[in-house]
Amino acid sequence: MAMLITIDCVNCNLCELECPNEAISPTENAYIIDPGKCTECVGHFERQQCVQVCPADCIIPDPDHLEDKNRLQEKYLQLTGAE
Repeated sequence: MAMLITIDCVNCNLCELECPNEAISPTENAYIIDPGKCTECVGHFERQQCVQVCPADCIIPDPDHLEDKNRLQEKYLQLTGAE
């Protein structure tokens, strides 16, 4: 599943800098995660980097974009062109 940034976001910018898929971008009031690009860092890291650096603990699994590890790995391969 993709991750979701809640309204508790403090706009610190740390998550955007850590995302290996460039799935995080700013809006006027907070940051958002593009579920089409988010692989929960599968293929890159063992744990979600955005969650690791978030000082507000406001990044959670997105209940509207449920994906298992196999699907996340497929998405990683599609995004990176890795085989």
